[in-house]
Order: sequence, then C-alpha cells, then structure tokens
Amino acid sequence: MRLPTDVSLAELQQAILRELSPAVPDAHISILVLLAFVLKAPKTWVLAHPEACLNAQQAAVFAQLVQRFAQGEPLAYLTGSQEFYGLNFRVSPAVLIPRPETELLIDEALAWLSRRYGPVQALDVGTGSGCIAITFAKKAPHLQLTATDISAEALAIAATNAREHQVCERITFLQENLIPESLSGFDLICANLPYIPSSALNAVNSIAYEPKIALDGGLDGLRLLRRFFEQVPRHLNPHGLVLAETEAGLGAETIALARENLPNAHIELLKDLSDHDRLVRVQLD
Repeated sequence: MRLPTDVSLAELQQAILRELSPAVPDAHISILVLLAFVLKAPKTWVLAHPEACLNAQQAAVFAQLVQRFAQGEPLAYLTGSQEFYGLNFRVSPAVLIPRPETELLIDEALAWLSRRYGPVQALDVGTGSGCIAITFAKKAPHLQLTATDISAEALAIAATNAREHQVCERITFLQENLIPESLSGFDLICANLPYIPSSALNAVNSIAYEPKIALDGGLDGLRLLRRFFEQVPRHLNPHGLVLAETEAGLGAETIALARENLPNAHIELLKDLSDHDRLVRVQLD
C-alpha cells in the first residue's frame, strides 16, 4: 500500500480508508489507534489536531504498521497492548489477545468474591498475558493468586504485566501444564484454556499470528478442558467456585464434563453478550 506524504492527519486517514478492504471492521478506529501509537499521543489529541502531519520517521513507521494491518495482523500485536476490563495489558505473539467475552468470567468471579470475607486463594489456569489473574488482583485486594501456563514466554509477558500493575507480590506464576499436583486448597479456580477444535482453527481470523498452543483444543476441542475438570476435585476447597470458558458450540459437552467430575455441585452454563454459550460455572455446596 502506498501512502501519501506531506499531508494532514485527516487526509492521511481518509486516503488509507479508501485503500483498505471494506470488509475490515471498524478500520477508521484502528487507523486512529495506529496514528496515536506512532505519535505517542492520546487518540483525543489526534482527533483534535486533524491539520498535524507526521515527520519522516513517523511516516515510515506508520506505513509499515498500516501494511501489516492490511495483511491481517491483529492491531494488538502492532501496538503491543490490549485493553481488558478497563486495564491495559502488554501482549505479543507469545500470548493470546484478551477477548471481551472473557470479561464475563471476571464479572462472575467478582460477584462471588464480594460475598466472601477473609483471605481467598485463587488459581488461574492457562494465564497467558495474565489478564485474568491481574484483573482479580486489582479488583479484589483480599485475593492471593497462583497463575500457571505451559509457555515460559507467556509467563514472562504475564510477569511484566503484573509488575506494571503493581500486583506481582500477590501472584505466584508457575510454568505448569494445567494444575500442579503439589498444590491444593483453592477457593476459586478459573480457566480460559484452548477450546477450538483442531479442524476449526483455520476459521479463526488471527490464527496466522496468535499462538496455536493457546487456541487448539484438540480433535473435539475438549482435550484440555477434559483434563482440567478431572483435576479440579483434588484442588478445590469445600464451597469453592470453578469458572471455565468454553467454545460457543461446546457448552453442553463442557457441562457434561463438569457433572461427571463434580456430580454434587451446582452447575450452570452462562451466555456472553452475543448470546453464545461461553462460561461454565460450578459451585460446590
């Protein structure tokens, strides 16, 4: 894509929008984000100064970013950050980009935590960028957390995010495959594990950029969720809560896994804002 030079920000944005495919959703917002990123300025400043121009160095960087964006690279990887639950998180191709759908898990956990008093031990399985554990730590001061991930690169990103949000002293990060057998006594266990069936991975728009290990749920999408629910009873305290995100088409199957392993629990399947099956909620009596 060839970008015009020596033009105002307003003219530059309009020129790019004419070049981009009409299928690109909310392209004007993405271009605004990239301009703010290159200028190291708030989006409001860019909007308030349509007459401003990029210097030569900024223009070169911006042209590269727009080219990558036009080829399908996610905006979060271009800027190295993603907002989640009102907080900003560093991301890289080593971690899954936090999704708005996962905020349902946060809402459910915080509602439950608001009725708990005293220290609470929580476990975040498959932490990735750390967005779930760190959001909990920011919103629930009485919570002590352990967060696991199989990827050392993901844990490095998560630890950086914890430091930047000043909650690293309340989160223990461990490189583990699901739940460490040596740990127990958790009041809250959360998981956002890979749950996309292998045959459906190509339908994920960002599959060329996001880590396959964070998306691929195996042949039926339940490979890791199956192991997770088998482990949970050995690690969850009485009256504890389990929250596990699942794929929209696998709600009934995920509920069945929860019932098989926690037959005496109260189990619900919750829908996200798009009315898709999204979250399995398991409450021990």
